[in-house]
Amino acid sequence: MTTLTPGAPAAQPATRTAPAATATELTKVYGRGETQVVALDAVSVEFARGEFTAIMGPSGSGKSTLMHCMAGLDSVSAGSARIGDTELTGLKDKHLTRLRRDKIGFVFQAFNLLPTLNALENITLPMDIAGRAPEPEWLERVVRAVGLEGRLKHRPGQLSGGQQQRVAVARALASRPEIIFADEPTGNLDSRSSAEVLGFLRNSVRELGQTVVMVTHDPAAAAYADRVVFLADGRIVDELREPTADTVLDRMRNLPGSRSPVGARSDSDAR
Repeated sequence: MTTLTPGAPAAQPATRTAPAATATELTKVYGRGETQVVALDAVSVEFARGEFTAIMGPSGSGKSTLMHCMAGLDSVSAGSARIGDTELTGLKDKHLTRLRRDKIGFVFQAFNLLPTLNALENITLPMDIAGRAPEPEWLERVVRAVGLEGRLKHRPGQLSGGQQQRVAVARALASRPEIIFADEPTGNLDSRSSAEVLGFLRNSVRELGQTVVMVTHDPAAAAYADRVVFLADGRIVDELREPTADTVLDRMRNLPGSRSPVGARSDSDAR
């Protein structure tokens, strides 16, 4: 398996193509009157195809809300969210469900594996539900990329935390989605397993041409990305290319609302 280092640049397409996802003046408001909270304040951002982007910011900055709105997991109050050429705003539930199933992969902090299914069955489950057969050659590449060749018959209870998250990454990749959204994917892992999973996400971009957008609080995790987008108070306030853990940490220290130590565990960032 190819060994990858944090921040290794993704292979860029020779010609300009439409972004994998786009937000335009995206606004999300919770509540009304005195209890109103503006979680996203007219955010505009593009996520290029074949690129690994990390989203960072203080607790409550809106990073998870941005990902959830871009992935069609939450509605928007104003503005536009697009996956490829498809506008999410106004899509009926049936069409939104189909788009999430066919064009978006998800990796969460919780592995969300079914304990009664083995690793291979968990990987192919979304396609099985959709009545679609996986592409054998692609599935083999994905399994090889995440290093699960010898573990496909094991159930989640027989796998380590890092191996379970590899299964979740493979499941997200197996349908060849337009984009993968990862929300704190290493939050439940030790440092070694975290590095493995981040390496596999990096590998999916570099070798499989995948697009990954990851919410994280960890500068070391963000260093695996090609680009880091920083949010504060619901707005994009900074951006960093070719990040390192040190440069990310320096930027985070200067963001509005960065009162707590960077890298401290945050189990939830619902806003």
